[in-house]
Amino acid sequence: MITDPIADLLTRIRNASRARHDFVTIPYSKMKESLVSILSEEGFVGESKVVRNEKFPMLKVFLLPGNTQIELNRKSSPGRRQYVSFSDLRTVKNGAGIGIISTSRGLFTIENAMEQGIGGEYICEVY
Repeated sequence: MITDPIADLLTRIRNASRARHDFVTIPYSKMKESLVSILSEEGFVGESKVVRNEKFPMLKVFLLPGNTQIELNRKSSPGRRQYVSFSDLRTVKNGAGIGIISTSRGLFTIENAMEQGIGGEYICEVY
């Protein structure tokens, strides 16, 4: 049983990247799929696809070759939720990284949340 599935996702991607694997498989959920699609759009990982097998679906995330220095840091955890309001949003590493926020409208990068004027739970930083 995994108590923090988002931290598990980030750790699996980080470890697979440092081990120079071509892809990593992760147990599927809609939130994980949204998080990986944001990482893919921002250029931190390659494409992803849902693989359905007999027992349960898996999310297969392809990693970019040579991208072994990716840093994924979990900000909010199940035991200590971290919420940020619109006025508290700041860029990550002076724009070199991204922050991901969970809002009532779905997952957004910090930049997109600033444009829309909304805050939410601060999921993670990636740089």
